[in-house]
Amino acid sequence: MNPSTLKPSHTHPSLLLPAPSPLRTQRRRFRVSLPRCSSDTNNPASSSSPPQRPPKELNGIEILVDKLSSPARLATSAVIVAGAVAAGYGLGSRFGGSRNAALGGAVALGAAGGAAAYALNAAAPQVAAVNLHNYVAGFDDPSILTREDIEVIANKYGVSKQDEAFKAEICDIYSEFVSSVIPPGGEELKGDEVDKIVNFKSSLGLDDPDAAAVHMEIGRKLFRQRLEVGDREGGVEQRRAFQKLIYVSNIVFGDASSFLLPWKRVFKVTESQVEVAIRDNAQRLYASKLKSVGRDFDLGKLVTLKETQSLCRLSDELAENLFREHARKLVEENISVALGILKSRTRAVPGVSQVVEEIEKVLAFNDLLISFKNHSDIDRLARGVGPVSLVGGEYDADRKIEDLKLLYRAYVSDALSSGRMEDNKFAALNQLKNIFGLGKREAEAILLDITRKVYRKRLGQTVSSGELEMADSKAAFLQNLCDELHFDPQKASELHEEIYRQKLQQCVADGELTDENVAALLKLRVMLCVPQQTVEAAHAEICGNLFEKIVKDAIASGVDGYDDETKKSVRKAAHGLRLTKETALSIASKAVRKMFITYVKRSRSAKGNGESAKELKKLIAFNTLVVTKLVEDIKGESPDVKIEEPKIEEPEEIRESEEYEWESLQTLKKTRPDKELVEKMGKPGQTEITLKDDLPEKDRADLYKTFLTYCLTGDVVRIPFGVEIKKKKDDTEYIYLNQLGGILGLTGKVIMDVHRGLAEQAFRKQAEVLLADGQLTKARVEQLGKMQKEIGLSQEYAQKIIKNITTTKMAAAIETAVTQGKLNMKQIRELKESNVDLDSMVSVSLRETIFKKTVGDIFSSGTGEFDEEEVYEKIPLDLNINKEKARGVVCELAQNRLSNSLIQAVALLRQRNHKGVVSSLNNLLACDKAVPSQTLSWEVSEELSDLYTIYLKSDPSPEKLSRLQYLLGINDSTAAALRDSEDSLLETAEEEKFVF
Repeated sequence: MNPSTLKPSHTHPSLLLPAPSPLRTQRRRFRVSLPRCSSDTNNPASSSSPPQRPPKELNGIEILVDKLSSPARLATSAVIVAGAVAAGYGLGSRFGGSRNAALGGAVALGAAGGAAAYALNAAAPQVAAVNLHNYVAGFDDPSILTREDIEVIANKYGVSKQDEAFKAEICDIYSEFVSSVIPPGGEELKGDEVDKIVNFKSSLGLDDPDAAAVHMEIGRKLFRQRLEVGDREGGVEQRRAFQKLIYVSNIVFGDASSFLLPWKRVFKVTESQVEVAIRDNAQRLYASKLKSVGRDFDLGKLVTLKETQSLCRLSDELAENLFREHARKLVEENISVALGILKSRTRAVPGVSQVVEEIEKVLAFNDLLISFKNHSDIDRLARGVGPVSLVGGEYDADRKIEDLKLLYRAYVSDALSSGRMEDNKFAALNQLKNIFGLGKREAEAILLDITRKVYRKRLGQTVSSGELEMADSKAAFLQNLCDELHFDPQKASELHEEIYRQKLQQCVADGELTDENVAALLKLRVMLCVPQQTVEAAHAEICGNLFEKIVKDAIASGVDGYDDETKKSVRKAAHGLRLTKETALSIASKAVRKMFITYVKRSRSAKGNGESAKELKKLIAFNTLVVTKLVEDIKGESPDVKIEEPKIEEPEEIRESEEYEWESLQTLKKTRPDKELVEKMGKPGQTEITLKDDLPEKDRADLYKTFLTYCLTGDVVRIPFGVEIKKKKDDTEYIYLNQLGGILGLTGKVIMDVHRGLAEQAFRKQAEVLLADGQLTKARVEQLGKMQKEIGLSQEYAQKIIKNITTTKMAAAIETAVTQGKLNMKQIRELKESNVDLDSMVSVSLRETIFKKTVGDIFSSGTGEFDEEEVYEKIPLDLNINKEKARGVVCELAQNRLSNSLIQAVALLRQRNHKGVVSSLNNLLACDKAVPSQTLSWEVSEELSDLYTIYLKSDPSPEKLSRLQYLLGINDSTAAALRDSEDSLLETAEEEKFVF
């Protein structure tokens, strides 16, 4: 609770005041004993009993009232009233001399006597309160006060417990008791406060509303005192005392506290602050009860804790967290002790056993809690009973996990100290892993590490004693050993492999394997049941590493350094390490191919083609002078043995179809030297180690092409004044080219493609110059044939190049003609008849444009004709376009031209261009044939009649005239009248002509 938000109200509720007496209406506060501060805690008695109450003295009439009993006080009151009336009557008679004066005197003195009697009786409650105060002041423990004691005092003076003075004294006693029972801010609740307060309230016979008013008044006192305290520490103590008051008061009054204790309204606190006060005090009270419970949990204690939780009004969730925290702290104590012993510098052997004992205590405590968790009456037990976890505690940190691993390792070592793992120990390790919060991999790594060491020790003992060698079944013996240690057989196999590898490394320390070494390895392999595949892999790796080092040294010696000593070391390693030829060649291949790649990188980084070719020549020389000898020594072959030139095997159909090119291509033919050149060049290089799997085929072909280009051009020497001179070259470079193809691992097909590509490139350059205008004449054909024979290119590829050049030139011309609108259907059909592939030269969009232009020409030709077969079938077929799409283009174009033709005809009519009118009306009829139309509308009907008359004069066919009549909307009578008028006009014209 935040004390800064607890501000006292300026007005106090009326329920905090005692009920007003009919004769006394002034307000009165209860006397409240202030709570003790932290300095009072030095006195042991201050926390168990209230401060001593000093006795009170009686004054004046109170002494008389104290001496009289209730009947005597009433009789005395009556006597006083009667005596006063009699005296007044006598004095009135004596001095007044009349009866009225006597009655007046009796009334006056009677009233005074009544007042005296009232004062005597009115002092009785105060006298009873003083006697009650002095009675309680004589007790060391006010809790022994009973309801009967209070009733005796009340009956003695004839007062009621509801009298203001007497009730106020009872409330003061209750207030002092409550203040003494609730501990100050620095102390914690003990748990018996509620019972004491409830019992004492019952003994006083105090109603809940009056008792609640006392609690609220104590709260006001605490609130004022917190405001009066100057230091922060004192304010915190008063805030804690106020929180304890709220907590205890809410439990004392139970469900009625919601309306009897208006904390929120009086002190301006929130509901959450009240809940926090109740929750915090309940937690502290429950935690104090947990502290009294050690490791010796039993069923009764757990039931008691559950009851305590209910009394403290603590939720199950919070109670569960507190219980688990308490259990974790108990376990952390054992862990701290164990770590202290384990890390002690003076630790001796017995210290390990003490560490294990502490861990055993943790496991036993964990098993106890697990057993209670599985109890049938778990609902009656304390919440949180279950396995222990260190999560959220002192050891839940990354820097502490290593300490827990040390303890786990120590316990594993102790569990395996006898050379076997008992089942109960194995189960305990799983429990300990869960308690420590170790991951599965972490725990398995520790267990595996220690188990491997123990297994290896047991294995060494069985081998030394001969027990393993004499066993009938080595596998069964090893499996039994794994079962005793709970060791994974797969891990055991890996350990066997490691042992075998170590033995093998010892045997090959001098660079070779003797017969004794082989026998010892075989014996070890049989005892440890090492698979043959594993043995081969170990030999390939260990012996292969030694052999690889020797091969690298031989390669590093260079072209001139591969001498007899190097040759001897290679042969010794290849055969002394018992490596197969395939394995030895595979190991050597890795080192050799790395050197090959180095030469390739140098070639690629060279500036010019000549420099790149020189690096490739170094590669060829390295292969011939070093790698070839290395392969011979690995195989054990004599250097005098003749190595045949490698032959590239190709499929039968490829050899038959391309044999001509091997003989025709000059550069390819030179790679097959004659016998004289072979004898001159010497023995060819090896081709077993290649770059086939290290470089893509394209890169290898580019390298081959680079050297082939060098063979064609030769070396170029620069002399002063910028002059370049090409050195004379011979066919020996082509022999190197052939060897380079073998080193690169190129197939015959790829080599042929490279040679053909260069030949095609040369032929294409010369042909493009010759066919610059795209025209192929007879003289040019002869010249191209001569160029083809010189280069050695086959007729098929030469024709492809020639056709490609001419086609490209023609395609450009055709596309230009189409774009400019100079190409019509007649020309297109002539080109198709000449076997010109228009589909590849002209795009689909351009062909559709040609179709649209052709149809537009038909609709604007002025003939009035429309051939559906020509437009819908033949033209799309010639242009190779979609017929349905072509039909859609025709319909769209006809609909647009139909109305435009009518408008154009009217315009020409107005210009008196009769010939143009006839042409426009023919276009209208052509569009109507393509897409039949409805009758057309026009605002001036006379103009339509004039159009019909002019078209009539052009001597059209009856079908066209009839269709035009329908389209113009001219009825038959009008059409007949127009024809008659046209006839009369003709006759008149003839007569006029005759007269003339």
